[in-house]
Amino acid sequence: MTAFSRAATLTLAVAALILALSLGIRHGFGLFLAPMSADFGWGREVFAFAIALQNLIWGIAQPFTGALADRFGAARTIAVGGVLYALGLALMAGADSSASLSLSAGLLIGIGLSGTSFSVLLGVVGRAVPEDKRSMAMGIASAAGSFGQFAMLPGTLGLIGWLGWSSALLALGLLVALIVPLAGLVRDRPVAAKGADQTLGEALREASRHSGFWLLGLGFFVCGFQVVFVGVHLPAYLVDEGLPATVGTTVLALVGLFNIVGTYTAGWLGGRMSKPRLLTALYLLRGVVIAVFLWLPVTTASACAFGIAMGLLWLSTVPLTNGTIATLFGVRNLSMLGGIAFLFHQIGAFLGGWLGGYLYDTTGSYDLVWQLSILLSLLAGALNWPVREQPVARLRAAVPV
Repeated sequence: MTAFSRAATLTLAVAALILALSLGIRHGFGLFLAPMSADFGWGREVFAFAIALQNLIWGIAQPFTGALADRFGAARTIAVGGVLYALGLALMAGADSSASLSLSAGLLIGIGLSGTSFSVLLGVVGRAVPEDKRSMAMGIASAAGSFGQFAMLPGTLGLIGWLGWSSALLALGLLVALIVPLAGLVRDRPVAAKGADQTLGEALREASRHSGFWLLGLGFFVCGFQVVFVGVHLPAYLVDEGLPATVGTTVLALVGLFNIVGTYTAGWLGGRMSKPRLLTALYLLRGVVIAVFLWLPVTTASACAFGIAMGLLWLSTVPLTNGTIATLFGVRNLSMLGGIAFLFHQIGAFLGGWLGGYLYDTTGSYDLVWQLSILLSLLAGALNWPVREQPVARLRAAVPV
């Protein structure tokens, strides 16, 4: 087990708990698709668009919340994000139209997530630990988000069955509100400027001229497309294939459970092997897993096997992508630069969530989106392969000879 200082351990534990709450609740949104659509007579596109909008807003807001956290410390950013997230859930409980659903589930929760999820929290972790332990620490924090998914999905389904979907959202809003006092325990401070550091504009210009940054971002687009499509539409897809609704919940919970192993392992391997090459392998393996799932008959066993396999590959891309960005450009602007890469992820997430609902409503099938997911896996693998994990010249020049 990698040893951290007492202060770094506390920072890592708080960041992990916030991620578990934020991402665990967010991963259960797909369970609300069927009951809300049935109650209001919506097609699947209405709910899917609101969740797609959430992901897009999350991505657009992320570079700004990341820049605020980099410059002024993350505690206030996290607290404000927690308030907006909880408010969004409360308003989502009373949503009765596509407009109100888009405002609550889309706009407010999207902004809230930008302050309470990976880019800000992994920036906190990256600044708290030494460089040689950074990839491992990011893997541990990312795994916590997966544990939240595993723990919260059955709980969310139970709340819907017990209280109904509206009261269940209010209960989840109370849980998210716990992020606000937890933010007070975050002891993150901006990294002091040094000779090798830059202004915000200089950091943006440097990253925009680096081909590896764009390749990482484009590969991350594919990650977003796949995980949101699966997270939002897989439960409904399995019901369409004749399986009970509880199977979809079980599969998503398995994704969360095995992603704990996947993200931790990815972080550990990222400290020992080329992170871009690991990303290539992960994306290609995702394509294989999806292809095998579509080829086999859809049964409870095959669905659970798919959940396990996808779980091992699910968010393993996050510590590897953010770790590579930290290696290339340093940690002073990590939350902002990671947020820009995450914007690509969320554009993909928007398309994966919305396109799944749109194509289902127009064709009556998810087949085209599954096939597109396989092709995108091949593309992401090719994009990450040429990235070279080498600090930019500014950082190399600052290292004493």
